[in-house]
Amino acid sequence: MSVLLISDLHLSPERPAVTRAFFGFLHGEARKAEALYILGDLFESWIGDDDPAPLAREVIGELKQLSDSGTRLYFMHGNRDFMIGRQFARETGCTLLPEHHLLKLPEQQPMLLLHGDTLCTEDEEYQKFRRISRNPLVQFVLRHLPLKKRQNIAANLRRKSMQANANKADNIMDVTPAEVERLLKDFGVKRMIHGHTHRPDRHTLPCGERLVLGDWHHHGWYVRIDGEQSPELVSFPIEA
Repeated sequence: MSVLLISDLHLSPERPAVTRAFFGFLHGEARKAEALYILGDLFESWIGDDDPAPLAREVIGELKQLSDSGTRLYFMHGNRDFMIGRQFARETGCTLLPEHHLLKLPEQQPMLLLHGDTLCTEDEEYQKFRRISRNPLVQFVLRHLPLKKRQNIAANLRRKSMQANANKADNIMDVTPAEVERLLKDFGVKRMIHGHTHRPDRHTLPCGERLVLGDWHHHGWYVRIDGEQSPELVSFPIEA
């Protein structure tokens, strides 16, 4: 059986076609897989596990059906949904992963999984925000704010992020090669898989290989690992 990896779906009520494509993927490819790894940014934003929004509850229900069917489900936080917590894990049946996870499969060399935002070290403004937002004390305070307040904060952060990214150079928005090399060496692996940059590709490096998942927009993207075969980057069109 295969292992599948996805990231950067950015699910939101404004993009129903992506949601339909995701649910179709869960009922199709994912049901036949041994495990599904979600490497962050499943949602455009996540304000807390207590969010009663219809889309959030529908996605949780679909993921629970998948895990109940026998497909193991794993989730890694992205820069949009870092507030997902233990309640979400219980309700979906997923296992929460740390920001760097070493994937070990029987017929494959170990590979490093990560969302990918930690690789963009030249984006100093974002890295500063990341350090603050991932602080446990900051997250504790955020989780205890009224729901409406958290919704307003999330909307403001999305708006500011779009404005800031529009003025950043492409090289700042992409990974820093030296950081990629450092992590591969630190973890003792020759392959990493990540998302975040929205630049799907397969990069051959002097020290190994880097597979980049695409964001779900006009196409859906996933990596399939099947037996001893090399991981495959797969895309499919999303019908409007």
